[in-house]
Amino acid sequence: MNFQMWANGDGLPVGSTGVVDLGPTAGVGLGTAGIGGAPDLVAEMQQLIDEMRVQDFDSIRFATYRAACKLRFIQKKTNVHLVDIWNMIESFRENGLNALPIHTSIKTSRIELLLTTIFHNLNKRLVASQHIDTDRSISLLLSFLLGAYDKHQTGRLAVFSIKIALATLCAGKLVDKLRYMFSQISDTNGIMDHTKFTDFLQQILALTTAVFEAPTFGFTEAAVLQCFQKGQTVTLNQFLDVFMSDPCPPCIMWLPLLNRMSTVENVYHPITCDACQVRSFTGFRYKCQRCANYQLCQNCFWRGRTSQNHSNEHEMKEYSSYKSPTKQLAHSIQKSLQCIPSSNSKSHSLFSEQPQRPLELQNIVPATPTTLRRYHTDSATDWAASPVLLPGAVSNGGPLDDEHKLIARYAAKLSGRADYPLGPPCGPNRAQSMGPPLDERALIAQLEEENNQMIREMTRLETQVNFKEFKLAI
Repeated sequence: MNFQMWANGDGLPVGSTGVVDLGPTAGVGLGTAGIGGAPDLVAEMQQLIDEMRVQDFDSIRFATYRAACKLRFIQKKTNVHLVDIWNMIESFRENGLNALPIHTSIKTSRIELLLTTIFHNLNKRLVASQHIDTDRSISLLLSFLLGAYDKHQTGRLAVFSIKIALATLCAGKLVDKLRYMFSQISDTNGIMDHTKFTDFLQQILALTTAVFEAPTFGFTEAAVLQCFQKGQTVTLNQFLDVFMSDPCPPCIMWLPLLNRMSTVENVYHPITCDACQVRSFTGFRYKCQRCANYQLCQNCFWRGRTSQNHSNEHEMKEYSSYKSPTKQLAHSIQKSLQCIPSSNSKSHSLFSEQPQRPLELQNIVPATPTTLRRYHTDSATDWAASPVLLPGAVSNGGPLDDEHKLIARYAAKLSGRADYPLGPPCGPNRAQSMGPPLDERALIAQLEEENNQMIREMTRLETQVNFKEFKLAI
């Protein structure tokens, strides 16, 4: 079965969902034999496996969603989804893991101490009514980590395995997680080490193997080549481009989906699922592109439940938000009336083209007032000396012509400030540096004003429609 997937609240196309696997999952996964032999941890592991099986994730047809759902279950069961990536990194530092070589093995007792720090610090940030059972979270997460990585029952784990696992399972933006992971596999010049990357891929795919998804997302040498070619020079931006692209390499497609699940699982859709007839639901929503107004909740779509004349072979759109029909119309009109078309942007911010060095948080020193004053003076000089940039223009300047100065010049241009620097005070090319003629500026201003009037009118009409619907409901 093959179909086209669409995502985000506007129903924009994002490509394929990933590998479709209609058969039952099999292969190596969590096991009670590989957790150091501690009876309590064995019991915790078995209970975790049993509770995960009760959720019936294996009935999900798509391996990408199946793996993400299982790991999301582990996240929430262990409460690690409440800890963001920055607090996780700080806990690594507090326990001295940042000073250890990544392949150093540490004992179970030290891992337990790390998890104690993580969850006790979490409780300090939560109000008393939201405190978690730290002992329970520690034992569950420890048993999962040992089950995933301690295959030889040594009672020890590599520091690298712990860092990659916890950075993957914790909360936070995907780009922040990937930046931290890259800092662990790059050399002193900020260039990715291919040997470390291979190890990284083994560690992160051990998580999907631990939840019985090895047949689809287990580690292979081919998986490494899906990401980067041997000998390829890879910087941070290139690493982010590959892992945050759409679609990303097949072996890692579950990772961005896992991150999206955390933001979508509480999204409310006040409509009826046409398969199970539930009146409203949360999570992802799927709309058929062939059947008129045919919509499914995520549970029905993932498991292939249908009704009426709908078929699983039909093309579907995936939605992660809900807009009423009136708001959808207003949003579409507003987008079509934009005076300046939005350019295609990357899925992440571009970082410096200079090689990215590993994060050294302990070396961060706040700027002094003298430094700030000197920077302010230099910035003002650069601003006055630099050429005028108009919307859509491209700067030929160097690294000093950074984003903040571009924004400042653009804002000054739009506000029509009289003291806005227009480039060189004299010379034959001065007229060319002053931007578009006045009549063109006036036309742009007129179009913007008409656009604002139409938006206000649409808002007024939408309010009237909502008021009428409210009166009819009464």
